[in-house]
Amino acid sequence: MKKLKLITATALSLIAVTDAAVAHTGHGTSGLASGLTHPMAGLDHLLAMLAVGVWAATQPVARAWQGPALFVLLLAAGAGLGLAGIALPFVEPGIIASVVLFGLMIAAGRALPAGAGLALIGGFAVLHGHAHGTEAVGAVVGYMAGFMAASAALHLTGYAIGRTAALVRFGMPVAGLTLVAAGVALAGA
Repeated sequence: MKKLKLITATALSLIAVTDAAVAHTGHGTSGLASGLTHPMAGLDHLLAMLAVGVWAATQPVARAWQGPALFVLLLAAGAGLGLAGIALPFVEPGIIASVVLFGLMIAAGRALPAGAGLALIGGFAVLHGHAHGTEAVGAVVGYMAGFMAASAALHLTGYAIGRTAALVRFGMPVAGLTLVAAGVALAGA
C-alpha cells in the first residue's frame, strides 16, 4: 500500500508542478538547452513521454525498448515535417489525446496487443515531433538533439515508475487511470 501511495503522490506532484501546454510557446525555440527543457515545459508532453516508458514496463523485458525507441525515431520524423512546414491536422488535440490513450493502454496491460500499442505510440510521436519542429529556429540540430534526448530520459523515468508500479497490486491500472484523468483535465483546460 505504501508503494501505491508513493506512485499516486509522484503522479500528482508531476501534475501540480507543470503547466498544461506551455511547451508550445507560439514562437521559435533554438539550441540544445531549449531542446532539453522543451519536453518538460508542458504537462501534455511530460505525461506522454512518461507514459510511453510506463507502457514499456508492461511489455516483456526483451521488447520493452521498442515503444520508446519507436517514439524517439518518429518524434524526429514528425519534427522534420514541422521544420519543412508541412501541416498536419489535429496536432494539439492529438497530443492531449495521446495522454488519455496511453493511460488506457497502461490500464489495459497486455490485453492490448503490443502491435496496436506500438502503432498508437508511433502515430502520436509524429504529432509530438511536429509540434516541436514547427517551433524550431536557429540552432535546429542542437534543439532536436536536446528534445530527443530529454524525451528518451523521460521514457526511462517512466519505465522505472512502471517497474515500481508493477510491484504493487493494481499499481499499473492506477498509473494508467491517473494518466487518463490528467489527459481529460488537460482537454478541459
